[in-house]
Amino acid sequence: MDADELVDRFQFLDDWQDRYRYLIDLGKTIPPMDDADKIDENIVRGCMSRVWVVLRPGSAPDTFDVIADSDSSIVKGLIAVAQVVFSGKTREQMALADIGATFEDIGLNQHISPNRRNGFFSMVERIRTGTV
Repeated sequence: MDADELVDRFQFLDDWQDRYRYLIDLGKTIPPMDDADKIDENIVRGCMSRVWVVLRPGSAPDTFDVIADSDSSIVKGLIAVAQVVFSGKTREQMALADIGATFEDIGLNQHISPNRRNGFFSMVERIRTGTV
């Protein structure tokens, strides 16, 4: 799935409760993160929940995959959104990705608390500047 398909799926759902449930369901699809990666240096600062993020080399040259986990169901859904936008991309593609537009097109800007929104964008910054 790419960002456009993700937006289409969210926009297909009529009310926010359905979108919220879909976001949680997306979070259930993220691959588990290795416990060895759940260390302090991988924690995203600025999140209400505990969130760990690492980048791993992707399957294509110069690309990266986002590996992340959280102790919150809704945040796992937000991780899934970030993975759709950033995984399998080069650093340049990550820098150019308009995650803010995706976030808005999905409707998250209207229905996610300011603290969750700030945490999400802290995670995005961590992804964009992360090391492998």
